[in-house]
Amino acid sequence: MTAAPILPERHEWTIDDLGELPKDLPYELINGRLIVPSPTAVHQEFCVELLLTLRVNCPPEYLVSIDLSMRVDRRNEPRPDVVVIRRKHAGRSPVPVEDALLAVEVVSPTSSFRDMYDKAKVYAHAGVRSYWVVDPLQERVTLTEYTLGANREYEQIAHTEDLFVTERPWKVSVDLPALTSRKIDLLAPGEE
Repeated sequence: MTAAPILPERHEWTIDDLGELPKDLPYELINGRLIVPSPTAVHQEFCVELLLTLRVNCPPEYLVSIDLSMRVDRRNEPRPDVVVIRRKHAGRSPVPVEDALLAVEVVSPTSSFRDMYDKAKVYAHAGVRSYWVVDPLQERVTLTEYTLGANREYEQIAHTEDLFVTERPWKVSVDLPALTSRKIDLLAPGEE
């Protein structure tokens, strides 16, 4: 087993400091705060399901990816759980945030409301037009859809635990009751 990397102690991080981190360390930089996520299997399963759902009608000039670093500014390099970007960035990381069409965050036990709120503000300020928050921590999985308003703040468009259908960024349907069933199956006590 490999020991966890010792990270330099800082109160404020910038993108210039990220070169000191191990190359394989998944991180996010949000408002100068370094976040090293530790997602659950349920979280990862939902990210893959959302990627596959979004890919169904994806126009050829875009692609859907998971856990991809987005370059915003010197103090922000978030990693949306799922993101829609221009295909021209397929071989690049981090990707310029201005080429993101949709950012999706899946709430996990390690992502706090503050993290979600801060990331939403970063995405909105950077101009990401659509933002979804999928919450599998509730009894029934919910999805909240936001769109960017004229004042560079997100406005809630929908919130549901049923079938979610939208035209942003293109026609997409997310079967939230099926995700709730999948979550229940994954978390059910099983054989060891």
